[in-house]
Amino acid sequence: QVQLVESGGGLAQAGSSLRLSCAASGGTFSGYPMGWFRQAPRKEREFVAGISRGSGANTNSADDVKDRFTISRDNGKNTVYLEMNSLKPEDTAVYYCAEKNAGSYLYSYVPLGEKDYDYWGQGTQVTVSS
Repeated sequence: QVQLVESGGGLAQAGSSLRLSCAASGGTFSGYPMGWFRQAPRKEREFVAGISRGSGANTNSADDVKDRFTISRDNGKNTVYLEMNSLKPEDTAVYYCAEKNAGSYLYSYVPLGEKDYDYWGQGTQVTVSS
């Protein structure tokens, strides 16, 4: 059974940085694409960034974070990261990591939709003050 545990959230000031981590267990981590999503109060959960399996050569990010957030993975540590720079109050949300486990797909595939992912972490709160 795959388990995903996020960490690194907290309170940050606008313009500062945070790095989120998601530790995976129970599966072959390097074999699966990973993603980060977020859900702000009274809003739908939305895609933030995704990374392909293996070396993570392919990534994709939402337009509003593309120049500020970076997703990466360390297969030796079974961990995916989200480096968040130049934080804004509108980045305040619960951040979730997710793993796509099922199906067959190209090595370069980066899932973008919530329904594309099979396993989810419990989330970590990020609050950005102005």
